[in-house]
Amino acid sequence: MFFYYLMPVIFILGILAIAFEDVIKVNKAATAVGMSILLWVIFLLNAEQFFEIAPHANLDLLRDTFPALSEVPSSDLAFEFIEFKLMHGLGDVATTLFFVLGSMAIIDIVDSHGGFSVMSQAIRAGRLRKLLWTLCAITFFMSILLGNLATVIVMIAIARKLIPERNTRLIFSAMIIVASNAGGSCSPIGDVTTLLLWTGGNLTALHQMGSLIFPSMVMLLVPLVCASFMLPKEAVATPTTMGDATVDGVSPKMRKTVLYVGLGSLALVPVLQTLIQLPPFMGVLLGLVALWAITDRKYADSEDEAMQNLRVHRAFARVDVSTVFFFLGILMSVQALIVTGELGILANFLSDTFANENMIAIVLGLLSSFLDNVALVSATMGMYPLADVGVFAADSSFWTLMAYCAVCGGSILIIGSAAGVTVMGMEKISFGYYLKRFTPIVLLGFFAGVLVYSLLF
Repeated sequence: MFFYYLMPVIFILGILAIAFEDVIKVNKAATAVGMSILLWVIFLLNAEQFFEIAPHANLDLLRDTFPALSEVPSSDLAFEFIEFKLMHGLGDVATTLFFVLGSMAIIDIVDSHGGFSVMSQAIRAGRLRKLLWTLCAITFFMSILLGNLATVIVMIAIARKLIPERNTRLIFSAMIIVASNAGGSCSPIGDVTTLLLWTGGNLTALHQMGSLIFPSMVMLLVPLVCASFMLPKEAVATPTTMGDATVDGVSPKMRKTVLYVGLGSLALVPVLQTLIQLPPFMGVLLGLVALWAITDRKYADSEDEAMQNLRVHRAFARVDVSTVFFFLGILMSVQALIVTGELGILANFLSDTFANENMIAIVLGLLSSFLDNVALVSATMGMYPLADVGVFAADSSFWTLMAYCAVCGGSILIIGSAAGVTVMGMEKISFGYYLKRFTPIVLLGFFAGVLVYSLLF
């Protein structure tokens, strides 16, 4: 009994340690992976006791299907069943990890070729308010295509060139966080949480984009209007010289080829999934293979080390592998809580507390402002298994609102999303600065988007 209740305590402590990564000085990836291993070890060592407390339906089904198993000691059967669920869960998690890894590699290849400089050079600096709206609009639509994390990295680099004055740029940086999360919420590949909902079958791409595009726009527009008044009306940006970050020897044609192939492959992922049921991770890897072939053919015979660094196999050395390990740890931790049935207990508690299922989505969205939204969404999917009909069926209002609230709720506090934490590190934005100046207007936008969704659907 002790270990059964110890597991959710460990999970909560792990999530808090991840949220306060900067305070405890331990990388969140190490915390997440360590937490997942500890949870599974506790489960494996106390398998028989866990199933006595919360019998697993699949275990009984296994005995009914194979009567000979009734003679196998319960401890051995429970151990084998957990091992099977561990491997099965790892297989499900791997599809998400390969998608993240492939998309990160594609973004790196495009960036190292200077593909995004094509975009930055097309942006004209002018009045600050107009520039703020322009960058936020670009961020919103880029995050739909590239995902919010990759988008903020690109857009902050552009903002640094266009707005060298730090105090002004902090306003732009904060709004880039809001815009990236707003755009990411209405795209199946816009955030890891929406990716989980999409690959899990909880949402389809067309339904998500059709249902959330207007609420997400409202989520952005409300704080954007408020933030515009933080800037002097007639103030004009004074950009620095827009240097070309590309490696010498990369032709404009090659730069554009890599840009179009990279972004086009990401845009085709939901299309291929809808048309031929190609799993999203395979769609991303298909685009990566295309870039792999193009860069290998182009640079294989070059003796220039800088050119060799532009090939795909060199890009893997630059990919943030710790992010992949972080997602591995979080998702496998949630898998452990699913198999033990503890998330089912939490689901019953929330259902008893809130009469309306959509209120559960809103509350979880608010929690994502300071707790990791990947863990929250993954846990929610475990608490409420996908149903054929009803409030938890695919494309239901609950799952649609969950996508919006989990991603946009991450903008309420700067530590609430991967995009926010990334910008926080890049621009050294303090928690207090964001809390005082942007949390109130983001909350207005968050609830305005929920209201728009409720009125429309």
